[in-house]
Amino acid sequence: MKLKVKGNGLESSSPRLVIHESDLKELDMSGPGMASIVSPKEMRVRIGSTSGLLSSGEVLVPNSVMDMQGLSGGEILELKPPALPRSMELIKKTMDRVPLSSPEMATVLEEIVLGRISKGEIAAWLTALHVNGLTEEEVYDLTLAMVRTGDVLEFERPVFDFHSIGGVPGNKITPIVVSIAAEAGLLIPKTSSRAISSACGTADFVEVFCDVEMGGSRIKDISQRTGGVFAWGGAMNLTPVNRLIIETQYPLGIDPRSIMMASIMSKKMAMGAKRLVMDIPMGPGTKIGNPDDAREFAQSFISLGRRLGMEVECAITDGRQPLGTAIGPALEARECIRALECEQGLKDVHEKASGIAGMLLELGGMQNGTARALEILQSGRALVKFREIVGEQGGDPDLSSDDINVGKHSFDIYAGRHGYVNTIDNKSLVAIARTAGAPRYKGGGIILHKKIDQRVERGEVIMTVYSDNKEKLDRATGMAMKLKPLWVGGLVIEKKSRNGRKAGVSFKGHS
Repeated sequence: MKLKVKGNGLESSSPRLVIHESDLKELDMSGPGMASIVSPKEMRVRIGSTSGLLSSGEVLVPNSVMDMQGLSGGEILELKPPALPRSMELIKKTMDRVPLSSPEMATVLEEIVLGRISKGEIAAWLTALHVNGLTEEEVYDLTLAMVRTGDVLEFERPVFDFHSIGGVPGNKITPIVVSIAAEAGLLIPKTSSRAISSACGTADFVEVFCDVEMGGSRIKDISQRTGGVFAWGGAMNLTPVNRLIIETQYPLGIDPRSIMMASIMSKKMAMGAKRLVMDIPMGPGTKIGNPDDAREFAQSFISLGRRLGMEVECAITDGRQPLGTAIGPALEARECIRALECEQGLKDVHEKASGIAGMLLELGGMQNGTARALEILQSGRALVKFREIVGEQGGDPDLSSDDINVGKHSFDIYAGRHGYVNTIDNKSLVAIARTAGAPRYKGGGIILHKKIDQRVERGEVIMTVYSDNKEKLDRATGMAMKLKPLWVGGLVIEKKSRNGRKAGVSFKGHS
């Protein structure tokens, strides 16, 4: 079908043409959908229709497509009826639990990157992966195919890395581990992600105090000078298919294990990593709920790493409750720096950071890795290295925890009677922190004043909710009272504001 181009400054976030509803029928389309431009240049686009803006034989083209096609208005654009891309057949195979070959896996990812399949079609594939999973061979092929969609960085000496699969709020150890490892002489150009369904990703809190968006050349430059970097992986063209997949995963609220493994390992390969420590938090509400599953998952990473030419070690860590006390970008940034400043009361943060860093040091051939990592932290040398890296990334080279501003609005939740904290619901804490504004609004989040097995006295503050916005704070505190994220056996809990105003007894046995 040949149509006359009309351009009127229309903007669209995706390639989208508008044609007359009679022409839509001529294309054998019953409603909006995908079709292909034949000329001037081949391109798959989404088609919408109208009954009044255009006459039959005309097509409204957005500026982005005008530029890509080299159009100015008045030209003839040829469309052809929608044809299913090759990947649609392959997605159906995944739904039917039929393994994909290496070339077939590469085809699916290629068509995702080239925009030949829609987000709905990508969602269908991810849902099939979530339900059916992939074989070990498919995960290997998927990992290599992801790497091939983007750039690969090369360094002159061995690259070390570590990664947490997530699931635990407040896991703020990345800058600490990188600083320790870099101070010990390892090369660790660490790229991290933003939050998908959590309250805060590493990149979300690191950008509170320095720039995280940088290209590969800047990452290499900073890493070669300092030994480390804290970068957001999404700012580079490393495995770009991952970004498209994450954008589709986010509203679905799913994280298929096969995609998670391939995504993690492909990013490490693209960064040139040869030695990797994996942190696998385990516990109720995390991605890994029991020891057997955790050991199996760890072995899967080790086996996949071996096939990819990467030495992998795994740490199965306690995921029953948040790490430290802070959840949310600014709050976690402040607590991360406090840990580097060796503030007392952050024993779990210090232990986990030095333990993970110690594993990296031992992969680098050093003895007594954890003890050595802890000495680097306690001596203040890790803090010096941290500030050096922050300065290279455009932050204040004299940064301290007192420089971090948290949400200006806050609300306390108090204990009505004494007892002990028995359990903590991580998912509820994440929901509360997100309602308070995290991760988009940096000041939103939670401080836990009591954790599992700690004594609670009547009138003590057990949790404080922070926000940059009063309305968000009110919604978050209301959610806290509804979701009851802390269990203090048999106690009555009441909520008070900082000005002493009581909000009344809300529930029994929770806080």
